[in-house]
Amino acid sequence: MHIKSIKELNISNSTVFIRCDFNVPMDEFGNITDDRRIRSSLQTIRYCLDNDCKIVLASHLGRPNGYDERFSLKAVAKRLHSLLKQDIIMANDVVGEDAKKKFNSLKNGEILLLENLRFEKGETKNDTKLAKELSQFGKFFINDAFGVSHRAHASVEAITHFYDDDHKGAGFLLLKEIQFFYHLLKRPTRPFVAVIGGSKVSSKLKALINLLPKVDKMIIGGGMAFTFLKSLGEEVGNSIIEDNLIDDALNIINEAKRLGVKLYLPVDFVISQTFSEDTPIKYVTFKEIPKGWMGLDIGPATVRLFREALMDTQTILWNGPMGVYEMDKFARGSFQIS
Repeated sequence: MHIKSIKELNISNSTVFIRCDFNVPMDEFGNITDDRRIRSSLQTIRYCLDNDCKIVLASHLGRPNGYDERFSLKAVAKRLHSLLKQDIIMANDVVGEDAKKKFNSLKNGEILLLENLRFEKGETKNDTKLAKELSQFGKFFINDAFGVSHRAHASVEAITHFYDDDHKGAGFLLLKEIQFFYHLLKRPTRPFVAVIGGSKVSSKLKALINLLPKVDKMIIGGGMAFTFLKSLGEEVGNSIIEDNLIDDALNIINEAKRLGVKLYLPVDFVISQTFSEDTPIKYVTFKEIPKGWMGLDIGPATVRLFREALMDTQTILWNGPMGVYEMDKFARGSFQIS
């Protein structure tokens, strides 16, 4: 299947809506602690600037339940300003009056950043009404958010139905990731290890099933690990699980055994009672998560285990964080094994 590149589209002097992935980790003071995702978007943004476009950028950040100042993209706007050396016009909403007013006054060569897409409840529901409103921000739609391209969200899937093939395509980052995955899976240098994280098994189920016959080892972390632990009869407190996928998780464990693939699950966690940056934490083994507590990152013993599993590896495919990556205190496990 051919995926049309932004270079194949006639975007010159036009308005371009770019779906980016600015889901970056922040500390308790709202400072960005790792801006690699922002830097990765710059090639596509600069290409649009070189083509004298009006540019509208959109992204999610974290998992807010409606508007929440802690998840504002204002810090992202500041970092983009620093990296691009030009002003970034920041909207105070997503599809509200402020965003529309600033878009209508946007000039060629200027950049408008919409507020956090997930401030709109319709985003994660793949709402067509929201998608249509977002499509008004660009004659062209560019997806450059590989990390969410598997999601049926309004700014990722539903929005594409409001553009024909000549007005939608992939940004440079998305194309690079797709091409890398294609060549990686075709001829991996062994030993080949897949590191799979993220919050839900449902978003990675097909990937897990497809990868199993191709890898030598598989490491599973993040929130999805609790569904696997639950399938083995473990108690996981209030940690996130998908009850409808417990059987699927157990099937993957059994299939890994049948194929001779070594499958690693976390052996300890950083746990908390609430989902916030300033919450008290404990370090416990996977058998000691009490009721009312939830695992939000892998613990130090798991970091050692996973690092050892990666020691002799020639090829690593990593998709998804080991913890709640958006909060600095729960992003450490991901950094420590990277």
